[in-house]
Amino acid sequence: MSAGVATRLVRQSGSSFEYAFLALPADKRRGIHALYSFCRVVDDCVDEEDGDGDEGLREWTDEIGRCYAGHPWTELGRELADTVARFPIPRSALEDVVEGCRMDLTKRRYPTFADLRVYCLRVASAVGLASIEIFGYTHPRTKEYAVELGLALQLTNILRDVAPDAAQGRLYLPLEDLERFEVSENDLLEAARGAGAARSSGIETLLQFEVERARRHYETAASLLPAEDRRSMVSAEIMGAIYRTLLEEFVRRGCPVVGPRVRLTRPRKAWVALRTVPRVYWGR
Repeated sequence: MSAGVATRLVRQSGSSFEYAFLALPADKRRGIHALYSFCRVVDDCVDEEDGDGDEGLREWTDEIGRCYAGHPWTELGRELADTVARFPIPRSALEDVVEGCRMDLTKRRYPTFADLRVYCLRVASAVGLASIEIFGYTHPRTKEYAVELGLALQLTNILRDVAPDAAQGRLYLPLEDLERFEVSENDLLEAARGAGAARSSGIETLLQFEVERARRHYETAASLLPAEDRRSMVSAEIMGAIYRTLLEEFVRRGCPVVGPRVRLTRPRKAWVALRTVPRVYWGR
């Protein structure tokens, strides 16, 4: 059987999550591929130069409704419809993803972390809440785990993407944090462009503060995962381990906000994934 459009999109994306998906049985892997690809194409509506913007988001909101009604119009929609028919993914989770992406069209700054948290809950934690319905779980606290892990992953993305986000006129680091460490928007944007003198000690302290915030969310997620659901969350744990390693690599390189995007090599991601499985299953 040839791969569906969702699986092809996952393979083409080079996502760090691909290694986590390999830990799933075939039926769940097809489901998570459909969910991931949906999130990817919705995000592309607002992040790609040729994206369809708000019109594309409206079309996908309509397609979500058709998926749950059982008569989608698109090829990816048909795979997503099959997924929501087989797994109890709440429609609100998919709609939250669309609304989070819509925020990128209208909101360029976040005054407080509470404001940013709303965005992260929509674009990341909502994906986690949908994903655990595919993975399967028994304890209600696993939902809290999914929320916290989603926040940690998104904060990691925000830290490593300061420069590309700035190029699109977006600044996700909360303005209250900039003020706290006496960093102006212009200072941070200039640093992201690689302009001017060496970045200030205020920027260094700001970035370390944001790193510690992300670390706390990883630690909180780990503390919330119930023992009875650890094995079913092996894919989520691989995702978390890869992104936590990415965060620490960002720190090791000096928290860069300019230059090449911090990435992990494919062999390193594979190694992290392989190392995570025995830890999840046997506590090694």
